[in-house]
Amino acid sequence: MYTPAMTVDAIPARTRLIPAMARGFIGRCPHCGQGRIFGRFLKVRPECDACGLELHHHRADDLPPYVVIFIVAHIVGYLILETESAYEVPLWVEMGVWPVFTLLFALVLLQPVKGAVVGLQYALGMHGFATLPRSRPAPGPEETRLAAAAAGAPDHHSS
Repeated sequence: MYTPAMTVDAIPARTRLIPAMARGFIGRCPHCGQGRIFGRFLKVRPECDACGLELHHHRADDLPPYVVIFIVAHIVGYLILETESAYEVPLWVEMGVWPVFTLLFALVLLQPVKGAVVGLQYALGMHGFATLPRSRPAPGPEETRLAAAAAGAPDHHSS
């Protein structure tokens, strides 16, 4: 949602790589950092509701699951190796714990990693992110009066 306080100076030309990926990782717009990037668990919104950046043309299809599998497999593999080396855990406990832990860990990481990939694509200008949102001008007196009338506020400017 646009706020009247936003000006051309309030929206940077393009966010750099690491901040854009970090914003995406926490589920925020890679351009402004204000709007939410996800409408549902893995469904990216068509555009940012704060700055208007079009997000619908992202292509974060296969890379996020591959990255999540890479991270989860290395961490879970290391933990299994360490517990096998240090403790004598019954097989039935391991067969009950590790698959559940792996699944939950992967589900927790999937959305942040997808957001970071969208931020990566934005920062590099890939897949339609080459064009930035146009800055929205601050509303003039006419737009302010019309918005107040639509909201049900009394019009103080008319005679």
